[in-house]
Amino acid sequence: MARLADYFVLVAFGPHPRGSGEGQGQILQRFPEKDWEDNPFPQGIELFCQPSGWQLCPERNPPTFFVAVLTDINSERHYCACLTFWEPVDPTQVSEVVCTEDATEREEDADEGGQAWLSPTAPANPGQLFAPKTLVLVSRLDHAEVFRNSLGLIYAIHVEGLNVCLENVIGNLLTCTVPLAGGSQLDSVEEGARTISLGAGDRQVIQTPLVDSLPVSRCSVALLFRQLGITNVLSLFCAALTEHKVLFLSRSYQRLADACRGLLALLFPLRYSFTYVPILPAQLLEVLSTPTPFIIGVNAAFQAETQELLDVIVADLDGGTVTVPECVHIPSLPEPLQSQTHNVLSMVLDPELELADLAFPPPTTTASSLKMQDKELRAVFLRLFAQLLQGYRWCLHIVRIHPEPVIRFHKAAFLGQRGLVEDDFLMKVLEGMAFAGFVSERGVPYRPTDLFDELVAHEVARMRADENHPQRVLRHVQELAEQLYKNENPYPAVAMHKVQRPGEASHLRRTPRPFPRLDEGTIQWIVDQAAAKMQGAPPAVKAERKTTVPSGPPMTAILERCSGPHINSARRLEVVRNCISYVFEGKMLEAKKLLPAVLRALKGRAARRCLAQELHLHVQQNRAVLDHQQFDFVVRMMNCCLQDCTSLDEHGIAAALLPLVTAFCRKLSPGVTQFAYSCVQEHVVWSTPQFWEAMFYGDVQTHIRALYLEPSDDQVSPSQEVGEAQSQDDERSALDVASEQRRLWPTLSREKQQELVQKEESTVFSQAIHYANRMSYLLLPLDSSKSRLLRERAGLGDLESASNSLVTNSMAGSVAESYDTESGFEDAETCDVAGAVVRFINRFVDKVCTESGVTSDHLKGLHVMVPDIVQMHIETLEAVHRESKRLPPIQKPKLLRPRLLPGEECVLDGLRVYLLPDGREEGVGGSGGGPALLPAEGAVFLTTYRVIFTGMPTDPLVGEQVVVRSFPVATLTKEKRISVQTPVDQLLQDGLQLRSCTFQLLKMAFDEEVGSDSAELFRKQLHKLRYPPDIRGTFAFTLGTALTSGRPARAAKDKGPSLRALSRNLVKNAKKTIGRQYVTRKKYNPPGWEHRGQPSPEDQEDEISVSEELEPSTLTPSSALKPSDRMTMSSLVERACCRDYQRLGLGTLSSSLSRAKSEPFRISPVNRMYAICRSYPGLLIVPQSIQDNALQRVSRCYRQNRFPVVCWRSGRSKAVLLRSGGLHGKGVVGLFKAQNAPSPGQAQADSSSLEQEKYLQAVVSSMPRCADSSGRNTLSGFSSAHMGSHGKWSSVRASGRSSGLGADVGSRLAGRDLLSTPQTNGAPPDPGFLRPQRAALYIIGDKAQLKGVRPDPLQQWELVPIEVFEARQVKASFKKLLKACVPGCPTVESSPASFLRSLEESEWLIQIHKLLQISVLVVELLDSGSSVLVSLEDGWDITTQVVSLVQLLSDPFYRTLEGFRLLVEKEWLSFGHRFSHRGAHTPAGQSSGFTPVFLQFLDCVHQVHLQFPMEFEFSQFYLKFLGYHHASRRFRTFLLDSDYERIELGLLYEEKGERKGQLACRSLWEYADRLSKKTPVFYNYTYAPEDTEVLRPYSNVSNLKVWDYYTEETLAEGPPYDWELAQGPPEPPEEERPDGGALQSRRRVVWPCYDSRPRVQPDAISRLLEELQRLETELGRPPERWKDTWDRVKAVQRLEGRPDGRGTPSSLLVSTVPHHRRSLGVYLQEGPVGSTLSLSLDSDQSSGSTTSSSRQAARRSTSTLYSQFQTAESENRSYEGTLYKKGAFMKPWKARWFVLDKTKHQLRYYDHRVDTECKGVIDLAEVEAVAPGTPTMGAPKTVDEKAFFDVKTTRRVYNFCAQDVPSAQQWVDRIQSCLSDA
Repeated sequence: MARLADYFVLVAFGPHPRGSGEGQGQILQRFPEKDWEDNPFPQGIELFCQPSGWQLCPERNPPTFFVAVLTDINSERHYCACLTFWEPVDPTQVSEVVCTEDATEREEDADEGGQAWLSPTAPANPGQLFAPKTLVLVSRLDHAEVFRNSLGLIYAIHVEGLNVCLENVIGNLLTCTVPLAGGSQLDSVEEGARTISLGAGDRQVIQTPLVDSLPVSRCSVALLFRQLGITNVLSLFCAALTEHKVLFLSRSYQRLADACRGLLALLFPLRYSFTYVPILPAQLLEVLSTPTPFIIGVNAAFQAETQELLDVIVADLDGGTVTVPECVHIPSLPEPLQSQTHNVLSMVLDPELELADLAFPPPTTTASSLKMQDKELRAVFLRLFAQLLQGYRWCLHIVRIHPEPVIRFHKAAFLGQRGLVEDDFLMKVLEGMAFAGFVSERGVPYRPTDLFDELVAHEVARMRADENHPQRVLRHVQELAEQLYKNENPYPAVAMHKVQRPGEASHLRRTPRPFPRLDEGTIQWIVDQAAAKMQGAPPAVKAERKTTVPSGPPMTAILERCSGPHINSARRLEVVRNCISYVFEGKMLEAKKLLPAVLRALKGRAARRCLAQELHLHVQQNRAVLDHQQFDFVVRMMNCCLQDCTSLDEHGIAAALLPLVTAFCRKLSPGVTQFAYSCVQEHVVWSTPQFWEAMFYGDVQTHIRALYLEPSDDQVSPSQEVGEAQSQDDERSALDVASEQRRLWPTLSREKQQELVQKEESTVFSQAIHYANRMSYLLLPLDSSKSRLLRERAGLGDLESASNSLVTNSMAGSVAESYDTESGFEDAETCDVAGAVVRFINRFVDKVCTESGVTSDHLKGLHVMVPDIVQMHIETLEAVHRESKRLPPIQKPKLLRPRLLPGEECVLDGLRVYLLPDGREEGVGGSGGGPALLPAEGAVFLTTYRVIFTGMPTDPLVGEQVVVRSFPVATLTKEKRISVQTPVDQLLQDGLQLRSCTFQLLKMAFDEEVGSDSAELFRKQLHKLRYPPDIRGTFAFTLGTALTSGRPARAAKDKGPSLRALSRNLVKNAKKTIGRQYVTRKKYNPPGWEHRGQPSPEDQEDEISVSEELEPSTLTPSSALKPSDRMTMSSLVERACCRDYQRLGLGTLSSSLSRAKSEPFRISPVNRMYAICRSYPGLLIVPQSIQDNALQRVSRCYRQNRFPVVCWRSGRSKAVLLRSGGLHGKGVVGLFKAQNAPSPGQAQADSSSLEQEKYLQAVVSSMPRCADSSGRNTLSGFSSAHMGSHGKWSSVRASGRSSGLGADVGSRLAGRDLLSTPQTNGAPPDPGFLRPQRAALYIIGDKAQLKGVRPDPLQQWELVPIEVFEARQVKASFKKLLKACVPGCPTVESSPASFLRSLEESEWLIQIHKLLQISVLVVELLDSGSSVLVSLEDGWDITTQVVSLVQLLSDPFYRTLEGFRLLVEKEWLSFGHRFSHRGAHTPAGQSSGFTPVFLQFLDCVHQVHLQFPMEFEFSQFYLKFLGYHHASRRFRTFLLDSDYERIELGLLYEEKGERKGQLACRSLWEYADRLSKKTPVFYNYTYAPEDTEVLRPYSNVSNLKVWDYYTEETLAEGPPYDWELAQGPPEPPEEERPDGGALQSRRRVVWPCYDSRPRVQPDAISRLLEELQRLETELGRPPERWKDTWDRVKAVQRLEGRPDGRGTPSSLLVSTVPHHRRSLGVYLQEGPVGSTLSLSLDSDQSSGSTTSSSRQAARRSTSTLYSQFQTAESENRSYEGTLYKKGAFMKPWKARWFVLDKTKHQLRYYDHRVDTECKGVIDLAEVEAVAPGTPTMGAPKTVDEKAFFDVKTTRRVYNFCAQDVPSAQQWVDRIQSCLSDA
């Protein structure tokens, strides 16, 4: 029996001692006055009686009741039932309060009060104030209703003035006893349901729950769901389980208490063990900022105080909301449990929901009562826990049985077997304190059981079966609910209460007196009497029925998941078994064949289990001695098994292998044996303490069980897998054995008990010794001097310090950042390794031994033993290590030496490495097919020029393919250390990942024979070569010096000064000039070079001489250039720029002044000393009227002094293209800004601005059309408003992705609506519509510079502000492009979509789009006669891209090989694009990184080339070649940042004449020329230019293609751009023997990613040219150059093209339709062996569309090609005749002459019978069907319907009509027979 109530307390209002704004509670009386021994009086009751604070109130409130919960230091809960009523206050007391208090504070408290309480500040009428008084019952039992009735009775007696003695009632209440829980197990109903009376004519029945462990919830759970709803309660449930802080808010205290009680009831069978305060007083609100989890209820009045709590989940019961802060993540239940639970809850709460949609709903079902609904909701959660924790008993390890059971839970096995390793929710629950309590309370094998135990043991199968049957689930829920209800109300029949209640509104009556002071003596006497009686009675013992707890069925996965692609079929397991049996039978070749398949299969769990089981079969007496090959195989498979184990080892694989690694061994020499553990140490699982603990407890359990079983039963092997059900039925589990022993324990004698305890203790102790040994085996590295093991191990590293340990994951490919060799274990001695291992083992031993109750003496003994065990093991290992080194090394493949370029030298010889897949799926035999070439095994070489890998695939089934991957050292963009697993041995090795900007990636794992020092040396050397301290250290320079070192020095008596010396002096002078020109205004004479002798006469008479006017110049004071300066000039004149200016007709051709003045522009030598602008060339084109000295001032307005100079002039419209840097703040912008007079301070700036204005005016007036264009010829007379975002240029400026310069470019240029319909795809409309009234000069500038600019309509130039990207954006975009094309590691989803997504995110194509868009805009302007100045950024990046593209699009000359070279030399090299800086060639540029501005330009050219394949003389391969070598530093061409720097190094002139003889090419152009003479690799056979054509490419992103330069790879020979290397040994099929070699098959397999497709499959023309050369050689004639042959063929072709002798001669591939893009239909696959020509031909000639003209050109080309290489008869005509053919869409029917050609498999058509020029071709290979047709609009009227037929090709459907039905039938038959013959 237990006391119903422990204490009765009377608490009243009293003034606060410190005089704060509130009163405080005072205990007037408490009974009994002495504390009970077993239950001391709880402190702080006064606070909990009035949680909102003690305050006076102006009116009498009705009495309130609630139950607060206090938790004492022993975590016992005390229930404080508080009944509060209000009594009038004595006026004297009020005045006391008023005197002592501070007025301001009191007002604040009045606001906080909750109800309209007035604080006792300034009462209106002192007589009307009421003070609270509280009656409190304190009990350890939770009988809220009984407490409410009892306190209500006491209050009623007082208020109603009943004639009952209060002391007797309170005495009876304090002495009342109730039965302990478990009434049903007692003898009678009276005992289970106790009826009590307090002596006031009342009667109450107290029912105690049947089972103590089940919580009592009354209606609290149902109320909680009503208030908050299903989703909110579920999230609170998950939050409480995962140890988050939960706070309830409500205005009602009773509601708060109920909500907390309800939440706790839902958590059953777990007990909440953190702070639990259902009602928190206001004074204790700071408790909310505690760091520990809690469940607390607070009055809603204090909501404001809870606002700043950042990590608290707030549930507002009154508002029905749950607020989860952003920083809190509540994991949800694992699916499908979450959705199932949600559904069942909604069925319970809202049974109408199921019927809501029925047409004929059944009569309404009666909903359950609130109490019953409460139990149903709890039943749902009880089922949920049974499903979550199903099978938990199989994962309990019983470590000790006597004297008390010690039980551990194997969390990893539980999660692994349930398939919930990844589940965040369950992981957190199992790690929480509530679950730890659950294990210690419910893990015990012999104890009373309850509903949960039954459910989890016997109902699991039923729950699984019911999952998809809602009604059956509901039935089960209701059954459980009835049991829960019965537990709370075991005797519903006797629940009769009779208690006196106070009358209605009794609180408003004037009570004659306050609550009386009670007589302590009377109450104490009653209590003492009862106590005396109790002493005589026998002590109450809780009757417990203990039983063995049933374990239930073994666990199953919560959701049967398959492990992705490795679902282990029986076939895979068979492969594993076969391989192992081959190994042990010694059939090594067979085993080797199966090994790759086994390693793949071992990704699956079942195969790993199977491997462990199979290996067990080959162990006899704990030992299996293998030979070396067998040992290697076994170790490799074990490593593969362990590589995917997480540190938890949730599937028990490491646990199953642990006994095996100490069993398999090999003899190294007499007395020295190497065990498998020394080869499988590198897995993170071995350094995880949790793994060792679980293993230890598992083994201890096995031995403890064996201790109590009869010897005959002992069949279990210690290696049996943890947590798995034993196979034999008669075997009892360890828990069953433990349960039996616990039952017998009380019956044993003391000696027997001692003996058992001792046996168990020594069992645990011996296991601890065994494990200390095992751990030392797996933690001590074989070579203890090499301690890399330690720095990679989590557990051990932590023993040192955080900086020393480096945690890596054992998963393949996990990356360890570079560690710092100084701080790590690098220099650690052996003793440190030993020390770390000893500490690790000691920590383990301490933990497991204290938990398992090992005596302290034994523990001390263990601590002494551990260092000895470790030391002994180290000594054993030293011998093993020594002997293992003597083993003959396994035959590794021979290193393949790479082929080197002439002059390329090896810096580091081959380091053995594995080349791993880089994320491109082709290399591993992905979707493209082909074998898995990677991973490959070989070596990496470092030469002065490249990093080269050569090797063979590791997969033996691939064959003997050599894999080569290389890239120039200069292109290295990122190097990082990684830690990866070698593909063969599955060992964790150090590796390197090198990424190159030529789209190559070397991801290498070093072989174990490569020491860390060699790897480090490789990195250092690589770094040194990548960033040489000086540009002279690069390969382009060192190559030259190596070859020319033998040449004698030049004789001193040379007449002319050497060009190198000359250029050096030139620079010296320039430096002095630049140094002084800003300091002094004196005239400065550059020192003459007369003493060096006169230059040679041919140098003086050059075809261009510079105009030498007499002009005052700050730099050239002499009246004319001195002769020696003239020599410099002549060198400058030879440069590319001048040759081009001469071609364009810019610049003066003689020095006669009369002629000079008539020219609008002149070549100015003002910058020949590079004094004005270092990054410009020496000679510049400027307006004739501007003097040189003015240029200096103009240049100050522009960034980097790059003032506007002319770089191209249109031959037709005479408009010029100028380029400059962006403006400084002042300048043109200044011209357009303020209109008012300048202030005096601006004088100098304004003079520059005026010069600049004059300069621009001069440009405008030097244009021929300027004379007519008087008046306003700006773009339009729009006001400044139009320069806003919706103005004429808005679309160019828009920075968004869709800023298409679409079809309306022209309209904006014309200033009004379109006059012609635009074409789609972003192509501009026909240029004919442009209007004449245009500005003479457009300045294209950066929007940011031109902000606030107001266009002045009187000016003759107009600003076009556009938004452009910066160089850093190009860099960032390129980085992402690299990542997209070469990811570096296999992506999760290797679908084309993921590549396209990352390509889009890189925004590379958007930048290409913008460049093309701006360029097309400029081309339009120039074509319409306006000049354009491109003035963006510093004038050397985007400006260069734009002006080069504009010239390429506008001038056909630049689309030839020579012209393109000239363009690059002029715009990129001479005008100072910073190649070294952007390519990060030197340590200075290292920080800025690689920014491929030039590559981006080449990509744009490639896009134009794709759209206009017949307009370019060079092939796509030429562009890739330039893209590769502009970064490779093989040639000197693209080094340094400007001509000035090249002169300084003597690079600029040395190529002219200084070097003779066949040395290695230093210039890329020279190399390309030599190569072009040998092979047509750079030539485009389809080149057939239109002389006048201006190209206008489509620029929309949808029209752009990803350049295959970024994605293609040739693993057979490496990148094909070093021609000497790419031409490897010729393939046998390529060289057929002259004698009937054709009989031999020429077929060969071409692998994607391995072979170079264009090489193995060359195009027809290259093939024929090669054939001609071969035949000429055979005939003994010197073979003709390919170009001469080709030109001859074209000449013949021209003559054939004019059958009647009239017409103009045309080139081979000519188009008669001018001004249309002749693209589409000719696709060239470019490659290092010429180009593959594949012409797609179409028969539709009548349409005037773009495609038809291009196809026509292509068509003519095929016919001529065929006729060129054919017999005399020009055509094969199998069948011919007239047919009507319907034209393309909206075109009429026309009669044509059709020819069916079986030989060429074509249907051709001509205008008439004698016409020789074919108008179109239908390729029969594309024909899908020939079917009867129907006449359409415009068909010939007279013809029979049956004469129509359709030919359907893959491209379109052709409609034909014959003259009559028979001929139609004949045509159809002929075409069909042609098709069937094919």
